[in-house]
Amino acid sequence: MKTDTWKNRHWITTLDYTREELETILSVAEELKQSFLLGKPHDLLFRKTLFMIFYNASLRTRNSFEAGMTQLGGHAHFLDQAKIYSPALSGQQEARHSEEIADTARTLDRMGHGISIRCFGDAVGWQWGMGHRVVKEFARWSSVPIINMEDDWYHPCQAMADIMTVREKLGDLSGRKLVMSWAYAPDTKKPLSVAHSMLAVASQFGMELVLAHPEGYDLHPEVLQKVQANVDHYGGSFRISHDMDEAYRGADVIYAKSWTARQFWPPITDKLEEAALDALAEANKDWICDSRRMGLAKKTAIYMHCLPCNRDFEVTRDVIDGAQSVVFDQAENRLHAQKAIMSLLMG
Repeated sequence: MKTDTWKNRHWITTLDYTREELETILSVAEELKQSFLLGKPHDLLFRKTLFMIFYNASLRTRNSFEAGMTQLGGHAHFLDQAKIYSPALSGQQEARHSEEIADTARTLDRMGHGISIRCFGDAVGWQWGMGHRVVKEFARWSSVPIINMEDDWYHPCQAMADIMTVREKLGDLSGRKLVMSWAYAPDTKKPLSVAHSMLAVASQFGMELVLAHPEGYDLHPEVLQKVQANVDHYGGSFRISHDMDEAYRGADVIYAKSWTARQFWPPITDKLEEAALDALAEANKDWICDSRRMGLAKKTAIYMHCLPCNRDFEVTRDVIDGAQSVVFDQAENRLHAQKAIMSLLMG
């Protein structure tokens, strides 16, 4: 792999990168984690600026990026949604308080070295897929790296922290069984991004993948086709199960969280059908990761969640706060994985 092919690439989905390139990111993340542990300076982005555009609220994402840029010797400039113009695709600018993304991107790329964006849901009028279009539109116009901090399709920064955590806990991932499982939550509008991205990255490491969800919570077929293509290329397997207990048996990794049913969202429907979302979720309230179900997995299995989670709905407290949970390792690894991504793309 050539070492001069990183600068100014965009980071929208891990599917844009080869396994060798993902291995490089993980190696850099591990080295930066050691430097952080030992208190060694690593100002690889000295005096460089990252513009962070949050069209949605965040705890882990904002703080891991902001702390990461500080530790790399640069500055993260937070742009609050309430204090900037709303994003408009080319030719779709509204008369009030909006600005075409082409103008925003071409302004900020002259002032800094990277632009990171988080966009889905209410920020784009509850139009499923519109957040991803916003991120791609920024990438179309920006001459500096666009970093996807989560849209409604993908959450690639979370995925790299997740696969980093799994490798720390399990070592070689070939043949390890990972279950990406839907779980019930009262909030029925969570993006599909984490499930999409976890399957995407894990499928490049030879894992035995099971996607578990009730009828009606299908992931996007385009993403699943890419996951299967990765499995065909890198090894492992991929299947879908609608039986939570069956899926969990013999698993090495249980990643249980909620996501929405996109068939009730525009543009598939005329408007967001919240009553239908609530009814489907209520019909599947028994999809909870509890100690009985964790007992179906291997004794050495780990429980994962990206946080924030709905305790006592998605997962019981004894599981998420128990010995098998690695959720705070995942949260910490957001810092190290993102520092690696920024260092390689913005350095």
